[in-house]
Amino acid sequence: MRSVIQRVQSARVSVGDRVVGEIGCGLLALVGIASSDGPNDVAYTAGKVRNLRIFEDENGKMNRSVVEVSGSVLVVSQFTLLGDCRKGRRPSFVKAARPEVAQSLYDALIHTLLAEGVKIETGEFQANMQVSLVNDGPVTLVIDSDHKA
Repeated sequence: MRSVIQRVQSARVSVGDRVVGEIGCGLLALVGIASSDGPNDVAYTAGKVRNLRIFEDENGKMNRSVVEVSGSVLVVSQFTLLGDCRKGRRPSFVKAARPEVAQSLYDALIHTLLAEGVKIETGEFQANMQVSLVNDGPVTLVIDSDHKA
């Protein structure tokens, strides 16, 4: 499971003219699910998203999690994060999970975060979405469950 995490002042995802998810202070999590992913990848990613200390404390140090600052997480599925651009000019998506598998793991990630007390908004799985955000910092990190320590 590969995720791009952005600390945001605000973020919104729309499908057409309809806003489907919107947050103020928090994290935008763009999530790509690989065909090799399973429950352990969900648990690892959820733990990282919930506990990453990337919000400033009273001393200006990145020392607080999204939960500690009462922030929210906007979770958006993005299979293109699994694109392999090493050969040619067109990305290959053979490592991305099939939609029915990916949606199940995407839903599991959302439910895990909710169960851990994280305020969640979401995009719409498999939709053509428009994402807008105000990146704070900017702070942008990549989490890849294949590269966990």
